[in-house]
Amino acid sequence: MAGAGAREVMRRIKSVRNTRKITRTMELVATSKLKRAIDRMQAARPYSDALADLMQSFHAPWLEREHPLLRQPSETKRAAVLLLTANRGFCGAFNANLIREARSMLDALADQGAATELHIAGKKGLSYFRFRGVQIASATTGIGDAPTPEDAEGLVAPLRCAFEAGELDAVHMVSSEFRSAMSTPPRTTRMLPLEPAAGAPSLDAYIVSPPPEELVGRVLPSYLRMAVYRALVENAAGEQGARRAAMKSATDNAGEILENLTRTYNRARQGQITQEIAEIVGGAAALE
Repeated sequence: MAGAGAREVMRRIKSVRNTRKITRTMELVATSKLKRAIDRMQAARPYSDALADLMQSFHAPWLEREHPLLRQPSETKRAAVLLLTANRGFCGAFNANLIREARSMLDALADQGAATELHIAGKKGLSYFRFRGVQIASATTGIGDAPTPEDAEGLVAPLRCAFEAGELDAVHMVSSEFRSAMSTPPRTTRMLPLEPAAGAPSLDAYIVSPPPEELVGRVLPSYLRMAVYRALVENAAGEQGARRAAMKSATDNAGEILENLTRTYNRARQGQITQEIAEIVGGAAALE
């Protein structure tokens, strides 16, 4: 029995050792991808912030009437929620937190009496809501670890057109906010309608060329595309940061399990050797 127990422990040791190799490799891969993801995110942030500041300064009542993307609905009858998640797991609670945030947003809109439609980018969010029978207006799973502005345009263009046509009264986006590799909390951003900055001066006080309505027509689509692109690259960085942390924790736990199993194996092997010695001594004594 002791020999069989030692062999079973040795099999478990080999299994945990192989698992630790996998988690360690995934940790190294995530670390490498995280560096590139942070570089893309840091390159996107200044331009995104500048566009956001510019769009918040477009404030004039007559301009809201001229351009449909600047309209301010009196009530929200129909709203869209764009959820950004990862395509893969093994990244701790990263996807679960985003999904929970999206559910809270959908519930809050429903409580306000608004009809909602859900748009999803990422396999994890899609599989969760599809399994629960939630109606999904659109889904995209082809965005990889290096999102592009074209990916962002594909997500935001239908929502922008629906808002222009009056089919939507609000568009919200649920994504992660990258604060550090260890902190990527979910956040909800209202993309449409735009909120003028507090105390922003009216455009009537300035001479603008080209005309404000033409300028808005050029800049606003770029602003929306850049806002989604920034969210995509922050999501990508957050995913890799969460995966690196999760795989490091798994690797450390595997190391602790190996230490415990090794001690168990040594005790079992020692007991087996002691038993064999006792049998030999007993057999020699019987021969005498």
